[in-house]
Amino acid sequence: MSGPVIELSGVVLKRGPHTLLNNVNWLVERGQHWALLGPNGAGKTLLLRTVTGYVWPTEGQVTVLGHTLGRYDLRKLRTEIGWVSQAVADLMPGHTSVRETIVSGYLASMGLYTDPDPTMVERAEALAVDFGLSGLLDRPFAHLSSGERQRALLARAALAGPALLILDEPMSNLDMGGRELFLDLLSDLAASPTAPTIILTTHNILEIAPFMTSALVIRKGEAMEAGPIGRTLTSGCLSRAFDMDLRVERTSGGRYVAYSNKGR
Repeated sequence: MSGPVIELSGVVLKRGPHTLLNNVNWLVERGQHWALLGPNGAGKTLLLRTVTGYVWPTEGQVTVLGHTLGRYDLRKLRTEIGWVSQAVADLMPGHTSVRETIVSGYLASMGLYTDPDPTMVERAEALAVDFGLSGLLDRPFAHLSSGERQRALLARAALAGPALLILDEPMSNLDMGGRELFLDLLSDLAASPTAPTIILTTHNILEIAPFMTSALVIRKGEAMEAGPIGRTLTSGCLSRAFDMDLRVERTSGGRYVAYSNKGR
């Protein structure tokens, strides 16, 4: 692939009298990993559904992995994109085993409906070891904890070797231990020589790992700031995005925290 991983130019999305995305411009280059940040209802998931062709913009142009949407087969494009979210977890058949869940990433299906390639089964079992799931390979997806489910979905996405990995608030239902384990696995994945470009949506900056290079801050469907993470994750920017007086600090370990300035 040559050129940017994602390029949005003047993207507008309207539904009746409502403008849900307004003149969004966004450029994601190879080698970058982006955090997509904003309050609930800001349009983060909607923007990513536009990137993957599940929602069509009213105006503007969307180019992903070198292909302009509307001029390329979306079914082929989606085989190059991994997606981890609660929505994917909700669609996974509950009886599907962890082994089958991971293998289904190769087929881009929700569960398995054909006999898998033995090579893919071997790769899935190897990934299960890497993702701390080796003892759960035969357990039904419905019987997993929230953290186990998200790790299984991350392994599922990694199996297909995507060029682009989209993580839509994957840690929203995890406890502190589950979040930190997920971030450790994600950091290992990002450090791989064959790592995909990672896009992580969140409304909690503590979930942004140190390997993230860039951030897009979105509010009410508009891109407020986009660029290097140190320039975008500022007290002023996030105070405007979340409509409150916030102080943003970066820890010695490279993580970000934010808290209210009220009473301080």
